[in-house]
Amino acid sequence: MTRQFLVAFFLAFVLQNGTCNGIKWLALFKTPSVLALNQTQHCKQLEGLVVSQVQLCRSNLELMQTIIQAAREVIKTCRKTFSDMRWNCSSIELAPNYLLDLERGTRESAFVYALSAAAISHTIARACTTGDLPGCSCGPIPDAPMKMKKSGSQANKLMHLHNSEVGRQALKASLEMKCKCHGVSGSCSIKTCWRGLQELRDIALDLKNKYLSATKVVHRPMGTRKHLVPKDLDIRPVKETELVYLQSSPDFCMKNEKVGSHGTQDRQCNKTSNGSDSCDLMCCGRGYNPYMDKVVERCHCKYHWCCYVTCKKCERTVERYVCKLETSRFSDRRKAF
Repeated sequence: MTRQFLVAFFLAFVLQNGTCNGIKWLALFKTPSVLALNQTQHCKQLEGLVVSQVQLCRSNLELMQTIIQAAREVIKTCRKTFSDMRWNCSSIELAPNYLLDLERGTRESAFVYALSAAAISHTIARACTTGDLPGCSCGPIPDAPMKMKKSGSQANKLMHLHNSEVGRQALKASLEMKCKCHGVSGSCSIKTCWRGLQELRDIALDLKNKYLSATKVVHRPMGTRKHLVPKDLDIRPVKETELVYLQSSPDFCMKNEKVGSHGTQDRQCNKTSNGSDSCDLMCCGRGYNPYMDKVVERCHCKYHWCCYVTCKKCERTVERYVCKLETSRFSDRRKAF
């Protein structure tokens, strides 16, 4: 199984869903662990797949557990990366039935498309190196063009295509040189080096920074074709490394299921922070309520020769804070797309 084949499979599988549905395959995270996926009829039991993806599943059963793992990694990593933000990836767990925050061309959908592209490539690469996908070669990865079906909005298609490529390039840029020494008494007379993957959470943090500085674009004629160009700075083309979005998002302060906002009521905030997790920003100025929480920690640890550690369990009480519920004076301030 060559890397060329794996890249081709990735492109075929992820982009089969068409313009606006290219992340519905993330519903695979719901796949029961008891499903062995060793028979072609199992492919019909996978949620979120269109007919063409079911066909790919049937002909590539050995890859599907890796794809399912990628979907799980996207959900987990997205939630963790945005745990300190008003939008905290909650709606991604509704896959394949997304709300408008991910159905429309928002910066949130830009991030999820980029992370999904990075995660599936990352998971396949890890599976190759650990031997979970036997027969992977070490040949160069071709710079394969990404294509989508022609259906749907051209602007959305270009946006998702661009952001998926940003995710792939972020993964490629994250490769770091790792070395291991060999020799008598660690003399390092021989050194073996290779380019290794960073953790997906580190790549997600890089993409989060791109999300925060994402560029709003419009679909505008340039020459003989239409291109995505920055709305406010349309004198330059879109950079290959920046995430782009077409529509502004709500502020996610208030619960509004129609636009994919779960609101920040009852979300935990940080009273001493000046960042996005601060009680002022997280609670949107509504205020917060304190509560006491008991935390059990390891303590009084002792090292015993040789070679183990024993610890006791200590309990302490900490004060935490959660955002207040929205009140009537805020109910008319909901922002929509």
